Amino acid sequence: MKLTTTQLTLCALLTAMALALSYLENLFPLALAIPIPGVKLGLANVVTLFALFALGPGEALLILLARCFLGSLFAGNVNALLFSLLGGLCAMGTMILLARRRGLSVYGVSVGGAAAHNCGQIAAAVLTLGSRAPLYYLPVLLAVSLLTGGLTGLAAACLFRGLRHTGLMNG
Repeated sequence: MKLTTTQLTLCALLTAMALALSYLENLFPLALAIPIPGVKLGLANVVTLFALFALGPGEALLILLARCFLGSLFAGNVNALLFSLLGGLCAMGTMILLARRRGLSVYGVSVGGAAAHNCGQIAAAVLTLGSRAPLYYLPVLLAVSLLTGGLTGLAAACLFRGLRHTGLMNG
């Protein structure tokens, strides 16, 4: 895939925004509102959804990979890279497939991506621990993904509405 300078610049800006949102999300104690361990809103996924619909799957994947690698590097937590990559790649693959379906809104794509992300992270936990015990936690995370995916979809829909006049959207 060959990127123009404008596309590369936009990808870099979106990666920086996703990293900033991910960092910002860690500052808010979500556990007070949703007392379930490991639950995050996934604010950086708003950027991923935007990139998928506005730029296409290739650029969205580049942004996701850069965010995963840079996020683990900046946080100094290389162990989290496996969880981030497996969750992110499962989510991206699912969202790419769902985005191609006619009649499915950004909300459906977002909820599907959130559910796939949780599946990928549980797979990472199973691989890391060498046990199937994390699979028992999957139904809880899938239920929560309806809420978090819906909120992420809502934020992305608002972003699309606000940027409609810019010409960034492919259609």
